[in-house]
Amino acid sequence: MSTWSNLNFQNANSPMMEQLIMFHDHTMMIILMITITVGYMMFMMMIKSFNNKFMLESQSIELIWTIIPAVLLIFIALPSLKILYMMEETKNPMISIKTIGHQWYWSYEYSDFKKIEFDSYMKIYEGNEHNQFRLLETDNKIIIPKMIQTRMLMTSSDVIHSWTIPVLGIKVDASPGRINQGNMMIQRPGLFFGQCSEICGANHSFMPIMLEVVNMNSFNNWIKKY
Repeated sequence: MSTWSNLNFQNANSPMMEQLIMFHDHTMMIILMITITVGYMMFMMMIKSFNNKFMLESQSIELIWTIIPAVLLIFIALPSLKILYMMEETKNPMISIKTIGHQWYWSYEYSDFKKIEFDSYMKIYEGNEHNQFRLLETDNKIIIPKMIQTRMLMTSSDVIHSWTIPVLGIKVDASPGRINQGNMMIQRPGLFFGQCSEICGANHSFMPIMLEVVNMNSFNNWIKKY
């Protein structure tokens, strides 16, 4: 039973990811209604005779099958545009963390408090460590306080990487010579994992992201250690 529970995805842990899940469910309902309607019409056409097989045109039918898809596209586009603008919105971040992608590891810089810099390499999996997540754990992890608006500044030193943590709904490209940004506000503490989502070279799958979310007191104590 514990094996099957480990295969489940983590629950959403940011307002942005919750919005993305709601949009996914909203779109799936529309697709499901279209599939059922089209399937019903095809089934009825197969079991019944063509009563209007000599009909050449019908203005009303053409009007209906033009207007209904347009209305459905509007119902999909409006929430999609809303989420796109929300993902790009920056609202007075309290913490900014600079992330630099390398082949094949990440570097992090906390410059708001002290000059804290460290590299994050994937841990070598020994095979006998049952409490370790293979290909996901790193030797140094990011520490972020919960319920704090955090800005991630992304760049790269060599090729294009992509800093991604699915449970937080964040995916930002790290491009050489350019700084991109992503925003997070994490709702509950815990350990969260991600990986580079850009094909950046031979060891692309071996540069994971490990993030620990703690309360503000624990974060302050961690900062004081440096």
